[in-house]
Amino acid sequence: MGRGVFAVTIWIFHFALLCFSGCARAQLSFNVAEEADKGTVVGNLAKDLNLNINILRNRELRILSDNLKKYFDVDLKTGELFVCDRIDREELCPRMEKCTLHIEAILTNPTQLHRLEVHVADLNDNAPFFREKSYIFNIFESSSTGERYLLPVANDPDWGINSIKNYRLSSNEYFSLDGGQQSESAELVLQKPLDREKVSTIHLTLTAFDGGRPSLSGSVGIVVHVIDTNDNAPIFSQPLYKAQIVENSQPHTSVLTVTATDLDEGTNSEVTYSFIERGDFNPSSLFSINPETGLITVEGNIDYEKNIAFDIRIQATDKGTPPKSVHGKVLIEVIDVNDNVPEIIVTPLLNPVREDAEAGTVVALVTVSDKDGGKNGVTVTSILGSVPFKLKVNYKSYYSLVVDGQLDRERLSHYKVTIVTTDEGAPPLSSNRLISVDISDVNDNAPHFSNSVLGVYIKENAPIGSIICTLSASDLDKDENAKITYSLFKNAHASYVSVNSETGDIVTLQSFNFEELKTFQFKVQATDSGVPPLSSNVTVNVFILDENDNSPTILAPYSEHGSVNSESIPYSAEAGYFVAKIRAVDADSGYNALLSYHLTEPKGNNLFRIGTSTGEIRTKRRMSDNDLKSHPLVVLVCDNGEPSLSATVSIDVVVVESTADIQTQFRHVPIKEDSFSDLNLYLLIAIVAVSVIFLLSLITLIAVRCHRTESSFSRYSAPMITTHPDGSWSYSKSTQQYDVCFSSDTLKSDVVVFPAPFPPVDAELISINGGDTFTRTQTLPSTEKVWLGI
Repeated sequence: MGRGVFAVTIWIFHFALLCFSGCARAQLSFNVAEEADKGTVVGNLAKDLNLNINILRNRELRILSDNLKKYFDVDLKTGELFVCDRIDREELCPRMEKCTLHIEAILTNPTQLHRLEVHVADLNDNAPFFREKSYIFNIFESSSTGERYLLPVANDPDWGINSIKNYRLSSNEYFSLDGGQQSESAELVLQKPLDREKVSTIHLTLTAFDGGRPSLSGSVGIVVHVIDTNDNAPIFSQPLYKAQIVENSQPHTSVLTVTATDLDEGTNSEVTYSFIERGDFNPSSLFSINPETGLITVEGNIDYEKNIAFDIRIQATDKGTPPKSVHGKVLIEVIDVNDNVPEIIVTPLLNPVREDAEAGTVVALVTVSDKDGGKNGVTVTSILGSVPFKLKVNYKSYYSLVVDGQLDRERLSHYKVTIVTTDEGAPPLSSNRLISVDISDVNDNAPHFSNSVLGVYIKENAPIGSIICTLSASDLDKDENAKITYSLFKNAHASYVSVNSETGDIVTLQSFNFEELKTFQFKVQATDSGVPPLSSNVTVNVFILDENDNSPTILAPYSEHGSVNSESIPYSAEAGYFVAKIRAVDADSGYNALLSYHLTEPKGNNLFRIGTSTGEIRTKRRMSDNDLKSHPLVVLVCDNGEPSLSATVSIDVVVVESTADIQTQFRHVPIKEDSFSDLNLYLLIAIVAVSVIFLLSLITLIAVRCHRTESSFSRYSAPMITTHPDGSWSYSKSTQQYDVCFSSDTLKSDVVVFPAPFPPVDAELISINGGDTFTRTQTLPSTEKVWLGI
């Protein structure tokens, strides 16, 4: 009985599921007779559900049952529902008027549920039977006609029309049968006075018939012993006794006391009490009755969930000879106690759950049941804690666990959902069930670079294949969704660099020349392997660092070493007399283009000196008669690179007697037109270069100061230029500072060029036209000053 009730409960839950899912149709009902042969067709699900046979196969139609046995299955080729196991109605639904099996047809992709009811029709497959092979009655010969004697009750497991319908008594002259037609029990009625001297024992046969077709029957022998003379039977004080008892009462708990009286005297009036077994219930298994006092007490386990009431037949028998008895009825009602903890049954439907699952997605089915009755069986169910799930009521105590919030695997990939249910008993009982829900990954995170703009540096003339930098992007997803490949964005500067798609290494494809290319920019795209793939970009600014790979070049009118260059000075020249000025340029930049001038020959000559930064040759003293008339000078021009590169020029300084000779000599010095043309070209290029660089620097400084935008140069503080009253100006940065001053007698301005953008190395100064003086102070970590002047 317990299993049957449980099965019915489970199928009621599935009915609730169908109501909730929104994809279930109306409930289908079928009929089948018990003991039907295996393979018997109950109905056609394909027709009843209006589905194509191919759909049944593709969507994997399954039949589920919560019974211990699987009684039905479906033929996917025809859609027919057929019997696959023996059906015994008496086993499934004992003592129940209706017997219904609840099954469920489930289609997948998408999930679709259909509730089916199969009504099991009873067959007359059980004949009536009596518990004993024979019954004995002791009847006094003084018994009056019309006295009644309760006959034994037959049992028949079948139900309805197939159950017991009537009794028949074998033919005899003393007794008749009363209540044999459509009666629960029959009584033996004395029709003729007994005479023990004539007949002491009467043998009768009682036959019980059921209402089946054909009708089945069972018989029992009745032996009547005619005993002499106890003419009064006991009488109960009331025809029906009623009592209540609490469930789980302790043994020996008193229920009630029954009493009967006998009008006879002596031993014929002494009454003893006993239970009468009827049907399949034996009262002695749960209760006891004191034969002397009639006190009924508890002896067994009283369980409300098994029996809510007991209908007990009692008998009072006197001690006369022969003894007489009377039958009575006791109705005991059981009061429920909250002694059953609610049960939670979980049927998982979806695990893991995609992190992009929509709200309302069904994760599992939850059934809550309580075997108690009344309020003790009413439950309240909820989810413990804060999780993105909720319980949705389908029908009474049947729920669906659904998604109720946004899921994010990167934040939390596993949930433990605790379902708690509490009944309304006093005191209340509760139970809980833990459901583990895993969240599966969806490609919802693009690769991420730590910086959107990156500045890198490489020296000019670096060999081909040098690694400029290694890019690394991260992805919060996992597995294939987090596998990243790198590529150049739209093939930008594909001839300059390439990227390793696996490691992110940026490799040069050519050697760079700072004098031709100072900076270039490209983008790299990081793409994951998800479906669809996601990507992000990073901008890489590459700055070429200058190397000292160009030697100084001597400017006209002088030529480099190997040619003859002459200058004349008067014998009367004073100390500091201007002799000549050597001009040179260097194609490099910064310190690599910072030039210094030195006299190398003749050694020990103390007549001339040269400005280290200006290249001006002047006399150190007046001439003397001991000085030579011709002085060969070799001027060495060195840059400030590491290692330093240099160029030399030779000048013969001739001493003449007067300035007139100098003019004459100059008139005889041949001047080539192409020398002047080259000088003009050099000057024009220098002026244009200085103007362009100055304008670009000014525009860059104004843009950085006004907009303060975060760019590849964000790691450096905005520069600041300060003008001083003496005409000098200062260039300041967070890590470097330059002060440039021009002397008041400056005739030609030197230009100081700051590379832009500034690499994280010492700043560089380039003197293009040169001046009278050029002095560079020692480089400091935070401040550097360079003074320029003429």
